[in-house]
Amino acid sequence: FLTHALIRFFSPTQSHSLSFSLSLSLSEASEMSSSTFRAPAGAATVFSADQKIRIGRLDALRSSHSVFLGRYGRRGVSVPPSASSSSSSSIQAVSTPAKPETATKRSKVEIIKEKSNFIRYPLNEELLTEAPNVNESAVQLIKFHGSYQQYNREERGGRSYSFMLRTKNPSGKVPNQLYLTMDDLADEFGIGTLRLTTRQTFQLHGVLKQNLKTVMSSIIKNMGSTLGACGDLNRNVLAPAAPYVKKDYLFAQETADNIAALLSPQSGFYYDMWVDGEQFMTAEPPEVVKARNDNSHGTNFVDSPEPIYGTQFLPRKFKVAVTVPTDNSVDLLTNDIGVVVVSDENGEPQGFNIYVGGGMGRTHRMESTFARLAEPIGYVPKEDILYAVKAIVVTQREHGRRDDRKYSRMKYLLSSWGIEKFRDVVEQYYGKKFEPSRDLPEWEFKSYLGWHEQGDGAWFCGLHVDSGRVGGIMKKTLREVIEKYKIDVRITPNQNIVLCDIKTEWKRPITTVLAQAGLLQPEFVDPLNQTAMACPAFPLCPLAITEAERGIPSILKRVRAMFEKVGLEYDESVVIRVTGCPNGCARPYMAELGLVGDGPNSYQVWLGGTPNQMAIARSFMDKVKVHDLEKVFEPLFYHWKHERQTKESFGEFTTRMGFEKLKELIDTYKGVSQ
Repeated sequence: FLTHALIRFFSPTQSHSLSFSLSLSLSEASEMSSSTFRAPAGAATVFSADQKIRIGRLDALRSSHSVFLGRYGRRGVSVPPSASSSSSSSIQAVSTPAKPETATKRSKVEIIKEKSNFIRYPLNEELLTEAPNVNESAVQLIKFHGSYQQYNREERGGRSYSFMLRTKNPSGKVPNQLYLTMDDLADEFGIGTLRLTTRQTFQLHGVLKQNLKTVMSSIIKNMGSTLGACGDLNRNVLAPAAPYVKKDYLFAQETADNIAALLSPQSGFYYDMWVDGEQFMTAEPPEVVKARNDNSHGTNFVDSPEPIYGTQFLPRKFKVAVTVPTDNSVDLLTNDIGVVVVSDENGEPQGFNIYVGGGMGRTHRMESTFARLAEPIGYVPKEDILYAVKAIVVTQREHGRRDDRKYSRMKYLLSSWGIEKFRDVVEQYYGKKFEPSRDLPEWEFKSYLGWHEQGDGAWFCGLHVDSGRVGGIMKKTLREVIEKYKIDVRITPNQNIVLCDIKTEWKRPITTVLAQAGLLQPEFVDPLNQTAMACPAFPLCPLAITEAERGIPSILKRVRAMFEKVGLEYDESVVIRVTGCPNGCARPYMAELGLVGDGPNSYQVWLGGTPNQMAIARSFMDKVKVHDLEKVFEPLFYHWKHERQTKESFGEFTTRMGFEKLKELIDTYKGVSQ
């Protein structure tokens, strides 16, 4: 078995690069890094027998079963064997003028991925030890399997390690069987609660290492998965959770499913680890298989178990959302890729507008890191959507930064290149030009709370869940209803839950039993709570700086009290989001009023988002102590009440007034006039 590759490397003794054609067997390749090479007679440059040549890092495939082929190998470029090679292990080197090449710096995580044999080692060994935790390399790898290692930060005298598991549910779809399984696992192996996330998934906290395989295998065997819910790859694909039987909604959800399948890892590491290699996968649509395997524009790693990801996967996490016009329940512009169904006048889907480069995470006191909204790249016909998405992913894979993870999201590539250059590169992998984006109507946030007709004679019911935390009597009652009526559910991007396919005669008894458990219809839920979100933060998140989920209930009550004090009506609301750190899991930078933890009991205040989540907020004030929130908020609410324009939202008001004026209003505020 012979492999031919074009390799470029730098000799430490000569100020030029060397290009040569290499033909070697697999057994010889394994010794290549330590070999001493001699060029055959007649070659332009000859090395003595004892002269070593340093081969720089090649950013390509490497595993225990593959030859390291370099950047050319991933494209499937055909490189003929050298005609003058006298043996399979000889090198013909030809001197060409060039500046010395230096090895590209890589983060530690990149090296861990490279050495992992496709996300297996050393996690597979660490899971077998008696220790309650896994080592640093395994901590990084288990993310790809859908888990984070955590410990209770409020315990003293040692660390009590556990693992958080996150499921993968495209469009937020949760079959009845999976919901009941997750409910059982939370009680038996977790902390007795389930958490609904801002990306339409479950999080299960408190799983001990010794129980990981049992929990993972139970999820897999009951129509679920955690594969790729975390890690440097495509995360859960969002789509509207409403189970409408409408062409555009159904097509959006089908597209989300197909994108999720296209970008799912293929090398089997997940099933090897948790179910001993047994596959529990449904048949993929042929268009997904065709798009994944297509390499007509050099997108794939040839003969790799990961044709799209290779050994290195992506530089960082990658997020995709799909929706229909007007429905921004998915926070469209916060994603790496946003996809919008475009239909004709008869309601038939024809194609998609695509947006690229959104992302929330940032770092305090580093202005070079920032939240960013996605921007339009163009329109594609519906049959091309998988190829276009793949081309965008490959552009990020090839050009996203891998040296510093703070700058590895695709938004920084867009910011560096600009949309025109980015589009040009994507089109090379896509093989076509993007068409101009189609005009769309105004966007609005849709919560889908309450009762709605699906369009097929059945109903769905959206239920508000504060911060997505399902526990206590609420958890018990939801279990009873979902089990009794054999209901499928969906999780919304706003941490709420939707009960699907409910018969008309079930509505009254279901409404009654849910209300008794505190799961109220929207008219009985404070409007502030309906749009609020918070991340888990303390005590388990290792990144938290201050409270979020545990702190937001009292913050919302205080805001309601301020509303009443300044004369705002009950049905008036402000989108409030709270996170314990600047990573932005609850998307606070899209809120009208965002609170981002920047110290113990302290928040950075962000203002200027809009109710439809189509404008980004800006940092207004730092280090506001939680007990001082009234000093900042009350003057703003008072002047919004008295100086706003017709139908002007709080976020629009703060933007129009300007931050200097707002700070002046705070400083000169004398209290509510009697």
